[in-house]
Amino acid sequence: MFRCLLAVISVIAATGVAHAAETGGRMVSMCQAIAARLPASQYARLDKGVEPPVVMAAAPARTESVRITYIDHSTYFIETPGGVTIATDYSGAYRMPATPTVVTMNKAHSGHYTLAPDPAIRHALQGWQDGGKAEHRLTVGDTYIRNVVSDLRSFGGGIEPGANSIFIFETAGLCIGHVGHLHFELNDDQIADIGRLDIVMIPVDGGLTMTAPSMRKTVQRLRSSLVMLMHRRRAGALEEFLAGFGKDFALDFSSTPTISVSLKTLPKKPTIFIPPNL
Repeated sequence: MFRCLLAVISVIAATGVAHAAETGGRMVSMCQAIAARLPASQYARLDKGVEPPVVMAAAPARTESVRITYIDHSTYFIETPGGVTIATDYSGAYRMPATPTVVTMNKAHSGHYTLAPDPAIRHALQGWQDGGKAEHRLTVGDTYIRNVVSDLRSFGGGIEPGANSIFIFETAGLCIGHVGHLHFELNDDQIADIGRLDIVMIPVDGGLTMTAPSMRKTVQRLRSSLVMLMHRRRAGALEEFLAGFGKDFALDFSSTPTISVSLKTLPKKPTIFIPPNL
C-alpha cells in the first residue's frame, strides 16, 4: 500500500543555513524559516525501490564576502562574490559605482523608482504590480532574489494593498533584506515568508514610513545580525530611533559608507550600521 508523506527536505550547514537548490524548476530559499512554506515541500509516494526526491546543495564558503555601499536615500549598492551588482530602491537619481546588474524599486514616491531605467540594467524589478501582487523569484549569477509584499498608505489616506516589496537577496550564504518604504509592522505571515535575515536595511525617517517605536519593533522581530540604516528624512529622527535600543545592540558610526561582510564576519552582537552620509 502506498503511503503519502509530506517530505520536507533541506540541507543544513554548520551555520544552520538551509542552502538553496533547484527543484522542479524553482529555487528553494535558503533563508525561509518555516519549512511548510518552502516550495520544496511536496507529497512523496514511497514506492518500493523508488527513492524520494532530495534537495541538496553544497555549503557556501563562510569566507566569501559581500560588499555593501550606502549611496543615498534608500539606495544601497550590493556587490556579490560572483560579480552581481544590485541597487535597491533605484530611481536613477544617484551615481552608482557601476551600472547595476539588477535594480529593485518601490512606488511610495519618485525617490524610490523610475519608469525609465538605464537600458544597460539587465533586471529592473518593480515592487508593485498594478491590479495584482508583484512576485519575483529569480536567480542571477550567484544570487537568488525574491520579494515579500506589504501594503502602502496612499497620499489620499487610503491603503494600497501589496504596493511595497521587501526584497531579499540570498548570496554567499547570507540573507540580505531591504524593507523598502515600509508603512506597517510586519505580521506573522510576512515574518515567516521573509525568514532569516542576517542583514536588513531599515528606514529611519521618524514617521514617513513608520514611527521609531514601530521600526524598532520590526528590527527586534527580524533578529538580524547587522542593521543598516537609510531614508533619514528629518532632524532628530536618527537619535530618536537609536535611543530605544539598549545594551543588546552595538552602534557602528562608520567612517565609510561601505562594509564587506561574510558569514564568518557577521557581528556576534547585533550591530546597527550608521553610514557617514546618512
